[in-house]
Amino acid sequence: MKVRIKFSKEGHTKFIGHLDTMRYFQKAVRRAALPVAYSGGYSPHMIMSFAAPLGVGVTSTGEYFDMELTETLPTEEIAARLDAVMAEGFSVLCARQVEDKKASTAMALVAAADYRISFRKGRAPEGWKERVIEFAARKSIPVLKKTKKSEREIDIRPFIYEIALDGEYIFLKLASASANYTKPELVMDTFLQWMGEELVPFSYQVQRCEVYADKGTEGSHVFVSLQDLGEEVE
Repeated sequence: MKVRIKFSKEGHTKFIGHLDTMRYFQKAVRRAALPVAYSGGYSPHMIMSFAAPLGVGVTSTGEYFDMELTETLPTEEIAARLDAVMAEGFSVLCARQVEDKKASTAMALVAAADYRISFRKGRAPEGWKERVIEFAARKSIPVLKKTKKSEREIDIRPFIYEIALDGEYIFLKLASASANYTKPELVMDTFLQWMGEELVPFSYQVQRCEVYADKGTEGSHVFVSLQDLGEEVE
């Protein structure tokens, strides 16, 4: 049975890096006594695959990993058993069965992600709400991308699928595939520089809300959450 787990990472857990998060869930699966499958060979390991890594300092309500079990269990039971052993800051939101064990892993499926950005108290620049709407209307957003050997200018506007004002937040839907991964921090820093603002460290907080696969055809996007690609099992 291949299962896709959705979990949240909030509070102080935002300071835990991706590799430590992976190790944490490996231990949590053992504590939950789930019949997880292992690889073969001299160094067997749990068959698990995490979706897009989350940056340190970023919270999330839409993280995913896939794992294989040696038995078929109700998905509600899997989620409940795993959630019961979670430490403060982690919550298991749901479990879904992915029918084909050879189906694409969560990491391979990721094409886009939603983010919600909030300014810390006293750090919001004056008039930022009006400027968000103006920034979103731009047809081109050039940035200077640095590599180990050189730097070049690229246009990140095609990778910003949506940018909008959401009350006191800025909503972003960004490309997240390995070929066009766009960090929300890059978009926010570019926005603030465009406003003429000095980039003050830790002036805003980033939360990832959901991760999507793209089921559209070439030239069009149809985003489906990784949760909706699986099914409940009773």
